[in-house]
Amino acid sequence: MIDGLDLRHHTAHQATDLVDQFVALYLHVYADDDGFHTEDRYRRQLAGHMQRDGWDLVTATVDGESVGYIYGFPLPAGTGWWTGIHEPVPVGFTDEDGKRTFAISELMVAPAWRRRGIARTLHDELLRGRHEERATLLADPENAPAQAAYRSWGWSRVTSLRPGWDHAPTFDVLILRASAE
Repeated sequence: MIDGLDLRHHTAHQATDLVDQFVALYLHVYADDDGFHTEDRYRRQLAGHMQRDGWDLVTATVDGESVGYIYGFPLPAGTGWWTGIHEPVPVGFTDEDGKRTFAISELMVAPAWRRRGIARTLHDELLRGRHEERATLLADPENAPAQAAYRSWGWSRVTSLRPGWDHAPTFDVLILRASAE
């Protein structure tokens, strides 16, 4: 563990004043933008996600400096999360009821703070005590360090998904069963 690392959970209301900070880190992480990782798109995504029931955020700071964050929310019935999923998938895989699947939307660590266990610490803190039977996230199939980390944390690839957003890449759909946490 890093000396001075402070983790904090935030509700959407509590996180409102931190949005510019999240956007700044997002833009720093995706500085080599391919047209998808834009400020406008991310602000809209974040604003929409923060309205979700059960939205939870964990921030990481070291001596007051923001070094990373992770957020997610339970997938409700009728969610659009699975739109663009590549078939075939197991029967019922995309059926949601607000209690089955917790979706991790973003996990970011500032480049200068990577490879120190912060991502894993944020991940574990966000998922600690969750009651859903599984968690999901979308991962860049070409991000080898992230893919290796997720595998080592117990995540499994199920299929691919290309969201319907402008310039959206195709992501790997990863699942973590509650028993694997």
